[in-house]
Amino acid sequence: MKIFISAGEPSGDLHGSNLAKALLAKNPTIELFGFGGSKMQEANCKLIYPLVDFAVMGLYQALKAYPQFKKILQLAIDHFMQCKPDVLVLIDYPGFHWYLAAAAKKLGIPVIYFVPPQIWAWASWRVKKMRRLTDLVLCNFPFEETWFKQNNVPAKLIGHPFYDQILNQKLDEEFIAGEKSKPGLAIGLLPGSRNQEVAMNFETLFRAATLLNKQHPETRFLVAAFSEAHKTTILNKLKNTTLPIEVYTGKTPEIMHLAYACASVSGSVSLELLGAQTPSVIIFQTSPLMSIAARALKNTPYITLVNLLAGKELFPERFGYYCKSKWVFNQLSDWVKFPEKRNSLAQELGVLKASIMSGGASEKGAIEIINFVENKKAQTANAA
Repeated sequence: MKIFISAGEPSGDLHGSNLAKALLAKNPTIELFGFGGSKMQEANCKLIYPLVDFAVMGLYQALKAYPQFKKILQLAIDHFMQCKPDVLVLIDYPGFHWYLAAAAKKLGIPVIYFVPPQIWAWASWRVKKMRRLTDLVLCNFPFEETWFKQNNVPAKLIGHPFYDQILNQKLDEEFIAGEKSKPGLAIGLLPGSRNQEVAMNFETLFRAATLLNKQHPETRFLVAAFSEAHKTTILNKLKNTTLPIEVYTGKTPEIMHLAYACASVSGSVSLELLGAQTPSVIIFQTSPLMSIAARALKNTPYITLVNLLAGKELFPERFGYYCKSKWVFNQLSDWVKFPEKRNSLAQELGVLKASIMSGGASEKGAIEIINFVENKKAQTANAA
């Protein structure tokens, strides 16, 4: 059995690696190839191209990257024709993945979406593409499965693979204890995992932190940088500051757990914050053009996954060009001034976590993918 897995973002690389491990645990003879990152490679998936290193966001960046994406797509087509995978498994990253799925379908290769894009929230007309280009969608949330089925897309609920990561996480307790022993109220700043996210959002988080410290001098700040490159970028922005702020890599879960509260860029990180039961402000700064487009295409009352799952705004969220540091400051300041509000929200997060977080998504996904391929092969054999 040959399976091609494609992930274009750091979170997708993580999910792809856990899926690869689950697939090989079920059937060690499976051959895994794909696009992804170092985590997938470490999980014995042979990388055809490190797509995670090429992650882009926004229309302008995507247009600039178009020639390179064409070359990457051709790499995939060449591999499809040479190795003939039994199935293509996609992890989020719409845009490029639509083209990849179309190329696979033209060659008779079925397509499964593991961690589908949130088209129920943004530009829902894309469900026509999903219906045309995929054979099965493995859904992360109950409402997602319902939505896809209502739109005549074959779908099965497996849960979110992040739940496995959260529930099985081993924290650096020494780091947590060390930070907790320091004086001051720790506030976590999570500027995102992509270069453009950091570029667009860190200034907003930093200005909010500066305002908060001026109002509440007892606060101090811990920045969770995704990579050493991001850490260097952030430290360069902090050269002349007197703000009590430290920047760490590889300590994001620990910072979430020890922080009194966090301010974070939007993404699946909100599920990790739910797992830590840490009250958080969620932002996503964009260009004016992208902000207008996003408002026009938005289909849900909330964008943050935790708020969608709760059916109300547990995490204050603000998106678009007008996502200002003063607003972030006001949200955090309210929790600092009124600990009972912060603690009440933490309790609500605990109730939601207990009601929705169950593990096994990667294993369930692996079973669905293997069964799908075996059933396809059986159908082909019977037809012959």
